[in-house]
Formats: sequence, C-alpha cells, structure tokens
Amino acid sequence: MAETFHPRDALANTASTSLQLTAIGAVIAGVQNTLRKQNVGAMGIITRSGGIIALFGGVGAAYQFTKDATSNLRQKDDCYSEAVAGFVAGAGIGIARRSLPFMLGAGVGTSVVLTAWRYTNGIRGTSTIELDEEEVERREALKKLRRRPLSETIEQLGEGRGIYAPGYEERRRQRLLEKYGVDVKAA
Repeated sequence: MAETFHPRDALANTASTSLQLTAIGAVIAGVQNTLRKQNVGAMGIITRSGGIIALFGGVGAAYQFTKDATSNLRQKDDCYSEAVAGFVAGAGIGIARRSLPFMLGAGVGTSVVLTAWRYTNGIRGTSTIELDEEEVERREALKKLRRRPLSETIEQLGEGRGIYAPGYEERRRQRLLEKYGVDVKAA
C-alpha cells in the first residue's frame, strides 16, 4: 500500500528545528559555563561556549533542511532521506573538529544511527502504523473466536468483582437468610 506523499515546507521546518536546537545548545553552553573552574561571568555562555550553540543550531538546520529537501525531490519520505540528512548532520559535527577522517566517520555514524532508528520506527516499533478497517474487523473476529463462555470464567474465578452468573441475586439472598437471618429484597 503506497502512501500519498505530502510535500513539506523545508524552510519553515528548518527554522523551527534550528531555533529549538539553538536553545538546547544554549542550555548546554550554560551548564558548561557554570561548571568551569574559573569565573568567566554570564557572558561566558557566548564568549567561551558560543561554538556549542552555533554547532547545535547549524547541525539541526542542516539535518532538517536536507531531510525535507531530499524527501520533496524524491516525492517519498523514507529512511533514504534520513540517511542523507544524517550524513550531512554528522559531517557538520565533524567539520567542527577540523578533521576530514572525523568528518566522514561522524557523517557515516550519524547516518547509520538515524537510518536504523527510522527504519525500525524507534522505540515504539510498528505500533505507529494505523490499522485499516479490514484489519480491525479481522482482530474483532479473532477476539470473538477466543472468547470464553461465562460459565467457564465463573468456574475459574468465582463470582464477585463484577462477574456474576444468572440467578446470583437469588442465591445471595438465600445465603444471607440462612447465615444471618436477614432477608434482603431481590433487585
């Protein structure tokens, strides 16, 4: 079943992702600033750790723009777009180290991790896929097939806790009358 592709607004998504990751980078820079042994002041977040903020923002923007642009050009949103975007983001991380082998290694490593995450649908697995009506009907039929009769359930669990066999009120009334001498009106 082929899903219909809906084009994405690459610029709006890139701006949103870049803003979010820049804020995360600023928080991390703030934490690094507070953990420094020397007192650099409040501006140390920008003067000493500004590169972290720029790295987070730049890598997030590169990733999101590449993912959306690749998906829009291919008219598909699948793990191949994720692989290309992961490589570009990882290469951006490697550029900060100023080493070509590290850049290529970070690009490939990030690409593999993000592609595997996308291919397996992350932690939730395939539960994010919506069920069509035929699948729902099939599952309902299977539930009915495996449904146990009430008598078997009562035999195993006993009565009470919301599970009552037919004639329960009369048996309860008789039991209370015999044991305590109290006549309870039947419902």
